[in-house]
Amino acid sequence: MTLFKSEFLNIMQERGFYNQCTNEQGFDEYLADCEKKGIPAVGYLGSDPTGDSLHVGHIVPLMMLRWFQKCGHKPLTLVGGATARIGDPSGKDKLRPFLDEETLNSNIQGLKKSFMKFLTFGDGKNDAIMVDNYDWFKSINYLEFLRDIGTCYSVNRMLTMDSVKSRLEREQPMSFLEFNYMLLQGYDFCVLLQKYGCRAQIAGADQWGNIVSGTELGRRRFDTELFGFTSPIITDSNGKKMGKSEGNAVWINEEKLSSYDYYQYFRNIGDKEIGKCLRIYTDLPMEEVYKLEKLQDKEINEAKKILAFEATKICRGEEEAKTAQQTAIETFEKGLIGGDLPTITASSSISVLDAFVELGFVSSKGEARRLIKQSGLKLNDKTITEENYVITEKDIVDGNIKLSQGKKKHGILIIK
Repeated sequence: MTLFKSEFLNIMQERGFYNQCTNEQGFDEYLADCEKKGIPAVGYLGSDPTGDSLHVGHIVPLMMLRWFQKCGHKPLTLVGGATARIGDPSGKDKLRPFLDEETLNSNIQGLKKSFMKFLTFGDGKNDAIMVDNYDWFKSINYLEFLRDIGTCYSVNRMLTMDSVKSRLEREQPMSFLEFNYMLLQGYDFCVLLQKYGCRAQIAGADQWGNIVSGTELGRRRFDTELFGFTSPIITDSNGKKMGKSEGNAVWINEEKLSSYDYYQYFRNIGDKEIGKCLRIYTDLPMEEVYKLEKLQDKEINEAKKILAFEATKICRGEEEAKTAQQTAIETFEKGLIGGDLPTITASSSISVLDAFVELGFVSSKGEARRLIKQSGLKLNDKTITEENYVITEKDIVDGNIKLSQGKKKHGILIIK
């Protein structure tokens, strides 16, 4: 294992965040010099507001930025109010749908809420700040942009970038609008350099081409070396990208997902992923991580409980983590109905198919029917066999009606 001069890069390597860097030695020396002088380095993470919350798949670079701040550096969170109007072609097969102004503004507020769960915002020298690239793109002169920025880019070079190359190889159409995306993101980096002295971009591996676009523009336009640093794409033992739970995103904001469901996502992580997730999704010291990842057989469940609690504490706060933990104990260890289970209400009756759709356990009635045929849905711990069954007051047991999908997903139906 390489030992770096900077605290940040040593943490990144030890915890499994390090994937790729545009200039490892240069970035390390830049960070170490800042750390030695007590001057915060400035780095940014960008997210386009295409949704009103980040999800678990976004947490990896966000946790990198969290450690960046813990090392005394200053994080910038950039929301792409302008670039969201175009759409990042990275990993996409078609043009992203355009969003109206109201939706964009709502999404930006949602992203700010997500960022605030992981970073400390304020006026301090290494407090995080949030910026919107629409502020500098909304009044830009197109001819000046082409002259000053467009001349710094080679179309030949752009065609070699994965985001473009993969689309063309699949013979998927790419609009000129999307082709411009890397110019806009590169320009973002340079604006942040000028405004805030930002010399680093932190992101996931899929953003490498866009990052390099910015570092090259910084060198050509401002004769300044900018640094790009990416995390790996985190996958489970089956090679599936983490962040999805039975087809549903594991959202960061509580309006989109309960703290209990967030806790349960990490509680149900596969045995082989424990060490990886403890390193990436918690702040636990590495000495404790080493001990927990060595647990075997039934003891590994204790490591999963600690992972779930610590991950939930960062995202939702300690009280919510304690409540979610207690609900899990009551539901799974004591056989009771935990108080923080997802809950829905019905006026007098509801079909069993509608109930599971409304709980969010299934995406459609068709999926519910399929699970019933596979004996995968339960009412008050009894397997449901009739897909047309209607739940009424007669199904109330001890004041509640319990709905379950498999052994790990439970919810409550209240009939008023």
